[in-house]
Amino acid sequence: MKRLFAVTAFAVVLIVGVSCGKDNGPVAGILNVRLTSPNSGADSAIVFTINSPAPLTSATAGAGLRLFAQPLTGNVTRFALTGRLTTATTILTIGVANVNAASQYVGTIQGVAQPNYALRPLPGGYALTVIR
Repeated sequence: MKRLFAVTAFAVVLIVGVSCGKDNGPVAGILNVRLTSPNSGADSAIVFTINSPAPLTSATAGAGLRLFAQPLTGNVTRFALTGRLTTATTILTIGVANVNAASQYVGTIQGVAQPNYALRPLPGGYALTVIR
């Protein structure tokens, strides 16, 4: 009985020791910003902001899009993208200090334009999603 207790106690100490050695801190990386649009392929520009818990470390436009951005210095960064906007594709990738906090990064659309520069009424079925 004492031997079983000693083996169990050793196993518990070993498991606790191994789990304490793990670093559960922030993990820098990339998040994807995806657009949901009821007019997939029929829009040519979007202006939006990303609210974040810390300043972004980078921003790169999705394939076929051109990016205009404010300096990445604050917790709210405004972006404009031009090009053919399609739904369910990554329109922007952002570098972040902690990919584990993806739910704290929120995109808000200010405007969407058609190829003739006419603005679409919002929200109108448009949304941004920030994912890993």
